[in-house]
Amino acid sequence: MKKTRRKIEAALKAKIALEALREQSTVTDLAQRYQVHVNQIYAWKKQLQDQAVRAFDAGAGRDGEAAHELEVEKLHAKIGQLTVERDFLARRSGR
Repeated sequence: MKKTRRKIEAALKAKIALEALREQSTVTDLAQRYQVHVNQIYAWKKQLQDQAVRAFDAGAGRDGEAAHELEVEKLHAKIGQLTVERDFLARRSGR
């Protein structure tokens, strides 16, 4: 019988990583309390430390990135549409 993977929400990951950063209890204690592997807590802790700069970045921020990603998606969709139309018209014209 296969064991299904447990999906842990981002909020819980952040909570566990913050507790690990505070070092009020050991990572082993946190792993037992939340029933996750010790290595996973270390990975979340490192990820939180690496991504913390983005929270205070006065540059583009998340809204700027989201708008950029949306614009790129729209442009890719338009390119796909124009490619399909070009191929259709090329077939119809006998090329």
